[in-house]
Amino acid sequence: MTSVAYDWQLTYDLDAFLGRAGDFLRSRPARHTVALTVTDGLRRRGTDRFGESAPLFGALERDGAVGAAFFRTPPYRLNLTSLDERGADTLAALLADAEIEVPGVTADTDTALAFAEAWRRRTGSTSELRRSERLYGLGDLAVPEPAPPGRARVAGEADRELLARWYTEFAEAIGEGGYRDGGGWADDRISYGGATFWETPDGTPVAMAGTTPPVAGQVRVGPVYAPAPLRGRGYAGAVTAEVSRAAVATGIQAVLLFTDLANPTSNSLYQRIGYRPVSDFATYDFR
Repeated sequence: MTSVAYDWQLTYDLDAFLGRAGDFLRSRPARHTVALTVTDGLRRRGTDRFGESAPLFGALERDGAVGAAFFRTPPYRLNLTSLDERGADTLAALLADAEIEVPGVTADTDTALAFAEAWRRRTGSTSELRRSERLYGLGDLAVPEPAPPGRARVAGEADRELLARWYTEFAEAIGEGGYRDGGGWADDRISYGGATFWETPDGTPVAMAGTTPPVAGQVRVGPVYAPAPLRGRGYAGAVTAEVSRAAVATGIQAVLLFTDLANPTSNSLYQRIGYRPVSDFATYDFR
C-alpha cells in the first residue's frame, strides 16, 4: 500500500493562499463558510483588519491536491477545515516546531478534538472546551407568526454607535470580548448593508441581525442580538426571518447560521424558522 504524503504549505500571502486553496474552499461552501467569509473580508478591507499581526494561512496537499486548509487571524484562534488524525498531528508538529503561537482551535467537532490532542502531545498544553456550536442551513423559510409590532430596517451611518455597542455586548456575552473593536465591526457592516434592526412602531431598535456579504453562493446570518431586557418578545426571531427572506430574494443559494448548543432557546427558534442542521463545531482554548 502506498502511503499518502501530507505536505502543508504555509504562507502569510492571502492571494497565494486563495490561489492554492480557493477552489477547495468553494467546493464545500457551507462547511467552509467561515474561511470563505473571513478571507473575503480580508480582501475587501485589508489583512490588518483584526490587528497588527499578519494572518497566517495553510493548505494541506495530498498527492498534489488540496485536502484541507486553515487560517489564523491574530488574536483569534486557529480555524481548520476537516482533518483526519494524521493531518492534525502533522500540522501540530509543524506549528509547534516553528514556534507559532496557537491559543486555541475552532473546527468541526472531530477535527477540533483531534488537533487539541495533537497539540497536547506536541507542546504539553492542556485544552479547555470553550464552546460547542451547530451550523444550520435554511430550508423552507417559515416567518414567525404573529410578528411583533414594528418593522425591519437596514442600519446606516447614523446607527454606528448603537451597532458598535450591541456588537460589543454580544461578544462579551459569548466570551469573545476584547477580540475586535465594535466600531470597526459596525463600519464594515454598514459599508455593504450587512446589519438590520427590528424596530418598534415608534422607530426604536430592539434587536439586530448581521449578515456576511455573499461569497460562493452563500450568506451567513450573525450575530443575532437583543438586549437582555428586550428578549422573549419575538424581536430576534422577526429580524432573523427578515434577513433570511431578504437573502433568499436576491437569489442566494444557501443561508447559514451558527448557534451555541448550550442555548436551547435559539436552537429551537431557528429550527421553527426553517433552519436545518448541517454540522457541529467546537472551539478549544489552549493553556
